[in-house]
Amino acid sequence: MLEGLMLPPGAGRLIAGGGLQATLKVPGGNPALASTFEVVVPPGFDVGAHVHSTGQELFYVLEGELDLLAFEPRRRTPDDWHMWVASDGRKFLHGGPGSLLFIPAGCPHAFANPTSKPARVLFQAAPSGHENYLDELAAMLREAKGKPDPAAVAELRRRYDIEQLTSLRNPPPVHARAQA
Repeated sequence: MLEGLMLPPGAGRLIAGGGLQATLKVPGGNPALASTFEVVVPPGFDVGAHVHSTGQELFYVLEGELDLLAFEPRRRTPDDWHMWVASDGRKFLHGGPGSLLFIPAGCPHAFANPTSKPARVLFQAAPSGHENYLDELAAMLREAKGKPDPAAVAELRRRYDIEQLTSLRNPPPVHARAQA
């Protein structure tokens, strides 16, 4: 007989290190098709634009504000993704609580916290197993006291189907806010 999962606030397995803070709420595996997390995005953090060839992701802003992007730009450039423009003229979205970012496989995407306060998001990754990447990344960040070898991070990301398109930044560059 299958059973569901019920968690009170604050429950789950903490994954943390070097500024990374995620709480695994639903681990991957049978019967979960996706891994689900509550993530704190620190002020100034920019994940950089990247793409997954097979994975899908969903971000839902619970608290705070994030810049969000999920489209193929007219031209991929290695500089700041905040300057990217979609074929229909859209730019990134600056969103607060209730904003959603859905990323199908193969879609370039990014998020950043340009504010001085942490943001909290519900994050879901499919197929399941993203917790393995976060566990390895947190260990790497702890070991390197928050400043890991960029080549080691690049190799880790490659192993987990993450093609980095622009740099991770902390803090992100100053930019003009654009609304979709």
